[in-house]
Amino acid sequence: MRIATFNVNSVRARIANILEWLDEAQPDVVLLQEIKTINDDFPEFDFQAKGYHCAIHGQKSYNGVAILSKHPIEDILIGLPGEDGRTSDKWQEGDENQARYIEATIQGIRVASIYLPNGNPVDTVKYPFKLRWMDRLYAHIKDNLLPLEMPIALGGDYNICPDDRDVYDPPRWANDALCKPESRAKFRALINLGLTEAWRSLHPHAEQQYSYWDYVKGRYQKDEGLRIDHFLLSPQATDILEACEIDKTPRAKEKASDHTPVILTLKDIA
Repeated sequence: MRIATFNVNSVRARIANILEWLDEAQPDVVLLQEIKTINDDFPEFDFQAKGYHCAIHGQKSYNGVAILSKHPIEDILIGLPGEDGRTSDKWQEGDENQARYIEATIQGIRVASIYLPNGNPVDTVKYPFKLRWMDRLYAHIKDNLLPLEMPIALGGDYNICPDDRDVYDPPRWANDALCKPESRAKFRALINLGLTEAWRSLHPHAEQQYSYWDYVKGRYQKDEGLRIDHFLLSPQATDILEACEIDKTPRAKEKASDHTPVILTLKDIA
């Protein structure tokens, strides 16, 4: 099974590019982030025409996650547990809940599409919000997912550079929410639950391999990027891990997302 994670930075604005990439890459499952649309406006028909079922957790203009699958999508969970409207889990009084998490089972594999908060500027409520969100993700994995003892693939835009190899200019980014020690410590805590970061496990010595390049200052052309899109795997998924690669092709196209897909390949468990 080929499972891709792709922050599309507006599914409607990038639909032509996404459909072209689906034809080229032929993933079985796609975990989308930043779809930036409500469920009713999601281009479900376009994906169904390509043979994909859709599960959507949308939000107007911001955030939003979805799962596309060539196989039936079962046991869908909308929202990360803890996203229940508590003021402490919002940026400020009156903000609506943010659509950042969707989870389901496909062909015996539990998958999740994750859009972890960015957290910048770090001197605002956005950074504590990011850290609290990561605490809830930790609790959900520990208490609800790992006890399933099944293959689990948690893919998405984690908005974390795990270490300095994953950022083009470490000193410049040292105090950014994506690279701060507190952010990296919480990411390591997820790993320490027994998860495997798929791409790094297969490329232990690789440097300057990125999944995101800002639109400004020719960052993509200069290859000044960040590796912030990841797959975390349960032990059962790690046992069937075959490959995990960054597909830079979509980022070079016109009107591209600022992210590019990461594609995970798992061996057949049937």
